[in-house]
Amino acid sequence: MRKILVVGNWKMHLNTSQASLLVHRLQERIAIRRDVEVVLAPSMLVLQPLSVQIDRRKFRLAAQNAYFRDEGAFTGEVSFTMLRDLVHYVIVGHSERRHIFSEDLDMIRDKVAASVRNEITPILCVGETKRERSDGETKQVLHDQLMTALHNLTSREVGQMVIAYEPVWAIGTGDVAKPDQIEEIIDYIRGYIRDVFGPKASKELRILYGGSVTPEVIHGFLDVPGVDGFLVGGASLNYYSFANIVDAAYKWQREKGEV
Repeated sequence: MRKILVVGNWKMHLNTSQASLLVHRLQERIAIRRDVEVVLAPSMLVLQPLSVQIDRRKFRLAAQNAYFRDEGAFTGEVSFTMLRDLVHYVIVGHSERRHIFSEDLDMIRDKVAASVRNEITPILCVGETKRERSDGETKQVLHDQLMTALHNLTSREVGQMVIAYEPVWAIGTGDVAKPDQIEEIIDYIRGYIRDVFGPKASKELRILYGGSVTPEVIHGFLDVPGVDGFLVGGASLNYYSFANIVDAAYKWQREKGEV
């Protein structure tokens, strides 16, 4: 049975009390769904208090970022090692980390390795900018991002991770990619994983779509072969919208006879 993964990336929003209130609202509205896994990615500041508040039958936690060294004289950083007891997932290589904070391919590779080393599932974000797409460079960009980030991982480790395709030109713009565009990219990603790591890793790997995700687009995107869920940005800050996204995913399963 296909288990859908829905991740809410809160980015740099909500203080501790606001985050607690949002979790309270979400727990009121989101039912326990055995075949829909819901993950919340709040700011680093509120991960620990939320870890004792969430209903773990409904939610798991993710960090939005971490540093690849396990410990040391790195003022202001939080390591994957420090997060081991708090989170199941860490978002790695989000376009905002790449383009605003200048994280290069090598740093993202080291973060993926640190995540795996510390037994935290990485959610590796890949995607092209509007200019790269218009110049016909989408697949080359994805190839470079995948090749570097997955360097030195085993087939088993790759099969257990998550890749989120986030076209940079669609993040927060309201410009949603079309299902046929997404299908082409999902096919490319799975094909790359199959060619390099084998068919088992390609089949087991979960691939998410992210970029202006709203409840209205869920059914259409889940109909795309190979889409296993969503990385949700702005809509995850609205309890009504995020709960509706989770409900829409569950209803899609039910309509397809998969529940």
